[in-house]
Amino acid sequence: MSAALAANHQAELAAVLDEGERRAWRRALVLIISAIVVGTAFVYGGVLDTQRYADALPTILTLLGDSLPPDFSRWQSWGVPLLDTLTMSTVGTVLGALLALPLGALAARGVGPASIRTPVLMLLNTLRSIPGLVWGILFVAAVGFGPLPGILALACHSTGMLGKFCAEILEHVDPAPGAALRSQGVSAIGVLRFSVWPQILPRLLDVTLYRWEHNVRAATTLGVIGAGGLGLELVTAFHLFEYREALALILVVLALVTIINLAGAKLRARLLGTFNT
Repeated sequence: MSAALAANHQAELAAVLDEGERRAWRRALVLIISAIVVGTAFVYGGVLDTQRYADALPTILTLLGDSLPPDFSRWQSWGVPLLDTLTMSTVGTVLGALLALPLGALAARGVGPASIRTPVLMLLNTLRSIPGLVWGILFVAAVGFGPLPGILALACHSTGMLGKFCAEILEHVDPAPGAALRSQGVSAIGVLRFSVWPQILPRLLDVTLYRWEHNVRAATTLGVIGAGGLGLELVTAFHLFEYREALALILVVLALVTIINLAGAKLRARLLGTFNT
């Protein structure tokens, strides 16, 4: 009996060892294939072609020399483009966040109805898969030039990104506090207010503010397709070889993003402090 038991243990141990060896070979195979794919991409993209870098540094230094010092002489004409950029980024982010919250709830596992979860996930995936410039071209054709197509383009892409984040945040909510509140007779609204909302607010606030910062930068690129803003001024400066003015505009965008970053950090701290108290 003991011999049979020992034989069974040896067989089980051998099976475990064989399975571990097979997993190790599979991991090694995946790593090798991944390395080959990445290496091929490096070669195909010309990253390893040293001849391509021969004139890179002198060219960059020449362009930098041509752009110094930055030319702010036309700063008075940048007020409206700056307002357009802020409008596009702010309104696009707000619209995206407002649409992302209900769509994210419908897409979250265990929150929304299971029958519509997959279609909502596909919608969110479509919204964020289409580049913002493509959305901008579509809306320029639909509603004309100006900040409006930029707002709609940023709102669509932001809805897809923030909706996915919202769904993941809701899926990781700890159910224990809510269950404890329900056991004490607390209503669904009370559970949302005192259990769910405190858990999701910090991360929702973080991703929304980060998205706002991203949209400020994205709004500048939408000027290429006629959505206005500082991007149009920047593209025009490059087309006219006004590199000094282009550098000045880049510095303005950098300053704008930095200010929004600092303001977002203060806003996040204040809102979270107010909510926690």
